[in-house]
Amino acid sequence: MAGAPNLCGVILAAGASSRMGTDKALLSWPPAGSGSISGQTFLSAAIQSFDPFSEMVIVVAGHNASNLAPVVYAQGAVLIENPAPERGQFSSLQVGLQEVLNRGRDAAILTLVDRPPVQPSTLERLCHQFATRPHQIWAVIPEYRSRHGHPVLMGREMIEAFLKATPTANAREIEHTNQHHIEYLALEDPMITLDVDTPEDYAALASLL
Repeated sequence: MAGAPNLCGVILAAGASSRMGTDKALLSWPPAGSGSISGQTFLSAAIQSFDPFSEMVIVVAGHNASNLAPVVYAQGAVLIENPAPERGQFSSLQVGLQEVLNRGRDAAILTLVDRPPVQPSTLERLCHQFATRPHQIWAVIPEYRSRHGHPVLMGREMIEAFLKATPTANAREIEHTNQHHIEYLALEDPMITLDVDTPEDYAALASLL
């Protein structure tokens, strides 16, 4: 069995949020209208959700780095900048995973900033499954009602598979190529598959909560 990894949280937050019209990382969490007020943002809530399960949390920003910096540093996380976020989300993924290795870690727990934080019990199950995985399993991906989602936990082998891919590749291609090294864990947490791209998505999320 694989030993417990030195997990490093990675949050991808370099997107332009063009469909939302405002930076999704800085949206209030929980959403206005949900009946709960915490003073958090999507980004700060994501960092806090990872804190108990990782040694450090890395936030990958783009041209929005100066706007995200106060939130990142207030939460004790690490901010790095994708120098060319226009190349797309996969470039931010590679930047973040390279930083994981640069900092001497060999495993990552990864999510996107426009994904609402999952339940702590979901993270506990994922981390346990990952820590006790057989050696041939490189990653554990949660699924809700047969749909894959986030956060994704991956070991060094999977990290290197992403880093060796061409810049024009995408995460789905790498996942498909290495599917025999991935374990999918079914969990009852609808946040696993939710993402927020538009104001309508954000309003619907408030209603769901």
